[in-house]
Amino acid sequence: MRDMFLIALFAFLGAAAAGLVGAVALRLLRHRSVAVSLTVVAAVAVTAMLAGTLAVAQAMFLSRHDLTVVTTVVAMAAVVSLATALLLGRWVVARSRELALAARSFGDGGSFAAPDGESTAELAALSRELAATSERLAASRERERALETSRRELVAWISHDLRTPLAGLRAMSEALEDGVVQDPERYFRLIRTEVDRLNSMVGDLFELSRIHAGALALTPTRMSVYDLVGEALAGADPLAREQGVRLVGDGVEAVPVEVDGKEMTRVLANLLVNAIRRTPADGTVAVAAERREEWVVLSVTDGCGGIPEEDLPRVFDTGWRGTPARTPPAGAGLGLAIVRGIVEAHAGHAGVRNVTGGCRFEVTLPAAAPAPSS
Repeated sequence: MRDMFLIALFAFLGAAAAGLVGAVALRLLRHRSVAVSLTVVAAVAVTAMLAGTLAVAQAMFLSRHDLTVVTTVVAMAAVVSLATALLLGRWVVARSRELALAARSFGDGGSFAAPDGESTAELAALSRELAATSERLAASRERERALETSRRELVAWISHDLRTPLAGLRAMSEALEDGVVQDPERYFRLIRTEVDRLNSMVGDLFELSRIHAGALALTPTRMSVYDLVGEALAGADPLAREQGVRLVGDGVEAVPVEVDGKEMTRVLANLLVNAIRRTPADGTVAVAAERREEWVVLSVTDGCGGIPEEDLPRVFDTGWRGTPARTPPAGAGLGLAIVRGIVEAHAGHAGVRNVTGGCRFEVTLPAAAPAPSS
């Protein structure tokens, strides 16, 4: 028993000495290639075995022949181990370089394509992560391009829309100033109308800028959808009468929601004004609200005749008007973009689909939690 203890002790001391030297070597070579590190690890393993064997041989006074045999066996194992470590290291380094080149391609604005051939589990996992990151970057770049295009179009459209009423205001003011107007009161009414339209456009721009900047402050309160829709219908009734359009709000359930009343009233007002202006005289605009599981769905159905299928995905984009015209009543194309921004700020979503004779805009909001029982 004592002999086995001594053998284990001498073997441990010899191997520990080799391991300490290997640890120092690894620290000094930590910035070198992984092939070098693998070679050092293999050399440490063989040297530790050799050092332990030599220490035991010296302590046990083995014959010179036996010591030569043991040393030769260990040396052959060292050669094989070092060769294997070098091959493995070179293979890992080659795969790492291929992966680095592939990663550089999508870092320069391209897409990532994983290198062909097999690789270690860690490199394969890294390739999958890089591929997923490449897809997210591509989607982000696409959204950025679409947003920039939308902004440029919006600036162009707004510039045109502002120029038209401003030119009219200037012409009417010059006519009044020169005293060539036979009916000044009529010109005053026209000036007020144009000023109101400019004020509305500037208000929409300000609201949209707050939405895009994430600065839309909401004050949610618990209210009934019935009251919310009733207020919006009352506000849109004068325009509906002027356009000869019937407003119908019979299909509204009295379900509770927690929303900012002012902002959500603006959402419904924008949808109703949009629907009324695109519904022909003697047409109908219907408002409905119902609960679907954990959601409340408000809908506005018009009689516009439908929207082309290729335009449906763009309806809520900034500047979309649904008509090539750049004159009233097409508007500045901000109303539906504001609708989407406000609804998404309430953790909901807005959508549109064609129905018989027109289209239906739907606003989906989270239903309010049940009121606590007293």
